[in-house]
Amino acid sequence: METLKIAFFCWESLHSSFKVGGLAPAATHLAEHLAARGHEVHYFTRGAPGDATEINGVHYHYCLPFGDNIVEYCRTMCNMLTDAFRTCDTPAFDILNFHDWHLVEAMHTLRDRNTVLSFHSTEYGRHGGNFGGWWEFKEISGKEWYGGYIAKAVTTVSNSTKTEVMWLYNVPEWKVTVVPNGIDPEPFRIRVDPGEVKMQYGIHPLAPLVLFVGRLTYQKGPDLLVQAVPGILAKRWDVQFIFAGTGDMRGYLEGAAHGLPVQFPGYVSDTEHIRLLNACDLVAIPSRNEPFGLVLTEAWSAERCVVATDVGGLSENIDNYVNGIKVPVRPESIAWGIGHLIDDPAYMQKLGKAGRRKVMEKFRWDVVTERMLGVYRKVLSGNP
Repeated sequence: METLKIAFFCWESLHSSFKVGGLAPAATHLAEHLAARGHEVHYFTRGAPGDATEINGVHYHYCLPFGDNIVEYCRTMCNMLTDAFRTCDTPAFDILNFHDWHLVEAMHTLRDRNTVLSFHSTEYGRHGGNFGGWWEFKEISGKEWYGGYIAKAVTTVSNSTKTEVMWLYNVPEWKVTVVPNGIDPEPFRIRVDPGEVKMQYGIHPLAPLVLFVGRLTYQKGPDLLVQAVPGILAKRWDVQFIFAGTGDMRGYLEGAAHGLPVQFPGYVSDTEHIRLLNACDLVAIPSRNEPFGLVLTEAWSAERCVVATDVGGLSENIDNYVNGIKVPVRPESIAWGIGHLIDDPAYMQKLGKAGRRKVMEKFRWDVVTERMLGVYRKVLSGNP
């Protein structure tokens, strides 16, 4: 395949101070793996003036948006990044890949080009499968519909998200290709002394540790896990819990967990995240809606077993009782799943190893990058 000039439009990246969630690693690493194959990749995103302009072969272009609300903020971001795009559009870009709704107004301006819209989630999904009643929900959902309408091709991170996009926005099936999030599994499997890590959190070295990693928001279901804690303790009294992450539910969760063996360390660094993954006994993923679930492939890469709700990409990717356990979206079901595993270290190890094998077969970046390049080829051929 000839070398392509590719523009990524994304409101966050790993290499600036603007990093919110799983979108940053997903888009950043894809851009880097495309660059590693010899393609010229430019990444248009938010960033401060001092941020580096070339990292791992990717050229970064930054702006500092402003606005009284998220919709206005993204409108100014679109205008700024479109201006930045035009300054380096000679020779012309071959492919313009937009990630989620934030840059749809920029895609409108550039709609005559070879555009791809990648759905990492939907506004409906971000609210846990509920239709919001506030005006931002309607505005953002409208932009998602319009983006799916004008894009030359659409990608989604799972089949369930593909179905969601087709259902919500009437995007035809021929236009949508599933390209899962990729991962480099090696950095996530490290040698640690689990007991030492646990002791740093005041946990007895032999106490089982259940780890939640993610945003403390309704979509991710941390409240369901907190509600499951008493049921888990009824089966084994010494289980400990760490909820790593921040979000608008933190205050409520801390109140609900008062008196329980639950800790909320807040945001943890990437290094500490990996240490916790390798020190814990089990990773719980209690999401109400999950387009893909990066924490699943991260846990598997660390050979950790998972108990996850039977939704979205989690349901699609976990083979029940082979590389994890899937349960209904209810506290008592989550408690049952964790209780089913927590007394059987050999079984948990078996599930974790099976998960890592699946990562190696399906989610490595070379596999995922080739799938995205296949979408680009179809757009360039005029037959997406």
